[in-house]
Amino acid sequence: MLTRLIDLCLRYRPIVLLATAVLGLVGLLSLSRLPFDAFPDTTPVQVQINTTAPALSPLEVERQITFPVEQAISGLPGLTEVRSISKFGFSQVTAIFKDDTDIYLARQVVSERLAAAELPEGVGRPALGPVATGLGEVFQYVLHSDTLSAQELRTLHHWVIRPQMVQVPGVAEINTWGGYEKQYHVIVDPQRLIKHELTLDDVARVMRHGNRNAGGGVLDQAEKLSSSRAKGSSLEQRTSKRWCSPRSVARPFICTTWPRSGKGMRSGAAP
Repeated sequence: MLTRLIDLCLRYRPIVLLATAVLGLVGLLSLSRLPFDAFPDTTPVQVQINTTAPALSPLEVERQITFPVEQAISGLPGLTEVRSISKFGFSQVTAIFKDDTDIYLARQVVSERLAAAELPEGVGRPALGPVATGLGEVFQYVLHSDTLSAQELRTLHHWVIRPQMVQVPGVAEINTWGGYEKQYHVIVDPQRLIKHELTLDDVARVMRHGNRNAGGGVLDQAEKLSSSRAKGSSLEQRTSKRWCSPRSVARPFICTTWPRSGKGMRSGAAP
C-alpha cells in the first residue's frame, strides 16, 4: 500500500507539488487569522441573573427568589446547566449554554423568561450581568481634586465621566468605589411624632406623594390649548409642607422631620 502511494506521488509530481503548495497557503492564511492569547478564555457561554432583596435571609432568598428564577429559565434552548448562589439580600443565578450559542440570543431568551417570573412584592426585578467573563481585562482609574469633596467627585463621576466611558467600544461595565453617594435624608423626631399623633408611614406617604410629577391634561380657553401639570416639590419646599394628623389638624412638616442632604453609608475597604 505504501509502495503504491509513493509510486503515484512520483508519477504525478506536478499535481502533488500543487496540492502541497495549496495546503501550505491555506495553513498560512489560517495562521494569520488564529487568535493568540497568553491566557485563553475557556469560559462557556453564560448569562448571570442578579436580584437584590435587602430584607430577606439566605434561606428566604433561596425559596422566594432563586428557586422561582431557576424555574422560569428552565427548558431554554441550548441550556446545559444552571448554578445559583443565595446570600443575605442577594441572589445570583448563572445559566450556562452550549458553546455554539450566541451570547446575545441567550440573553434575549433569558430576559423573555424573566419577564414572566413571579417574585414577592418589594423585591427588585432581576437584572442581567455584564457581557464579560472572569478573564476579562480590568482597568482602574482614580479621580483626584484639590477643590471637590469625596461626595462631589463621586457625583461628577456618576453623571459626567461614567456616561462617556460606557460609550467606549469593549467596555462591559463600570463600577464605582469610594467616595460618598449623595442621598437625601429625612431625620425624624420620635417624640414630636408621638406629640402630633403621626407615624413613620405618614412621613413616607408625604415624601412619596410630594416627590413626583403628575399630568393634568390640557385647558381649552379662548381657542387656545394650555397644558397643565403638577410639579413635585424640592427639598427646600418640603420643609414647609403642611399635612393633616388623624385629628385633621394641620401640622407643618418641619415640626416632626428635618429633610437634609446627606451621604450613604460605605462598607468594605474602599478609600
